Amino acid sequence: MFQCHVCGRTASREDFVNEVFTIEGRRVLVQHIPADICERCGEATFSRVTTEKVRSLIHGGGHPIRRDVIDVFALA
Repeated sequence: MFQCHVCGRTASREDFVNEVFTIEGRRVLVQHIPADICERCGEATFSRVTTEKVRSLIHGGGHPIRRDVIDVFALA
């Protein structure tokens, strides 16, 4: 059963999300990750299987579909 680790709500919906991870100082975008999305706060939660697939993918088990350059801003 789903329970949000941020707000505690138990209602969720299934959807796909994009997440940016920082791996050894470099940013990696993983797209189309299946997730449970909290109906109250919008926090995405991944299953253990999905988490392991993402971990494997970004630590050498996959190849990027493309490389993009991004603009970086600092608000300080």
